Amino acid sequence: MARGAPRRAQGAETSGRLTLHMAKTALPKKAYKAELERLQIELVKLQQWVREEKERIVIVFEGRDAAGKGGVIKRITEHLSPRTCRVVALPAPDEKEQAQWYFQRYIANLPSGGEIVLFDRSWYNRAGVERVMDFVSEADYQLFLRQCPSFERMLIEDGIHLVKYWFSVSDEEQERRFQARLDSPLKRWKISDIDIESRQRWVDYSKAKDQMFAHCDVPDSPWYQVEGDDKHKARINCIAHLLSIIPYKDRELPQLDLPERRPPAGDYERPPKTRSTWVPDHAATLIDS
Repeated sequence: MARGAPRRAQGAETSGRLTLHMAKTALPKKAYKAELERLQIELVKLQQWVREEKERIVIVFEGRDAAGKGGVIKRITEHLSPRTCRVVALPAPDEKEQAQWYFQRYIANLPSGGEIVLFDRSWYNRAGVERVMDFVSEADYQLFLRQCPSFERMLIEDGIHLVKYWFSVSDEEQERRFQARLDSPLKRWKISDIDIESRQRWVDYSKAKDQMFAHCDVPDSPWYQVEGDDKHKARINCIAHLLSIIPYKDRELPQLDLPERRPPAGDYERPPKTRSTWVPDHAATLIDS
């Protein structure tokens, strides 16, 4: 059974052009849908294995704004049970959290046995946006770079499967996606004042990312880079890679048959619909008469 090739991606962000290590040919829509469905079935099996074996998985998603992290997270979780798979997207720390050990609020969101947790942004905020936007002192920034590998090593030694993805996107594609968000009332919430400011600090973010990788891309806890200019390819590549590096045991989904429904017992009669308050049939107004 094909799960995907466990190969480290040698991604490189570029300014104004696509990275050359990825094929530029568009993925046919039919092939994308078919492969996505296959991978999502494998994700269901992965979750079943996690539940049965009381495993713990943490997946960290970082990268440029509008690089496609949210789209991949949505496709990973789309058909998984929310009871044992959750997404953590923490807001800026409040006054109490600012007085805690930096990693403390993330520890509170780690999985228990049988759970999968996806961090949509993570403790790496300290090495990214906080560093670039001067939200962190030099001393606390350096402390983070020293502590982070040890923190992640503790998670791994305790049995957590930790996977970290960095989504790369060219500045031209990011600009196009930003404009699409501004133009759509359904996507406007995705862009913030900090996102707008970040456009002017592309090189600063590149330097911050390079420093983060220099300290935190370690054998125990490597970073895997995902080329994000093509959303469909990014989703397929990321999910296939995730399935390839988690040692889940194949689970054939059980065959279930619905038994015959028993006839109602006793003398129960359904009350007439007129006794209930129903929502108006707005859909009927959309149907041509």
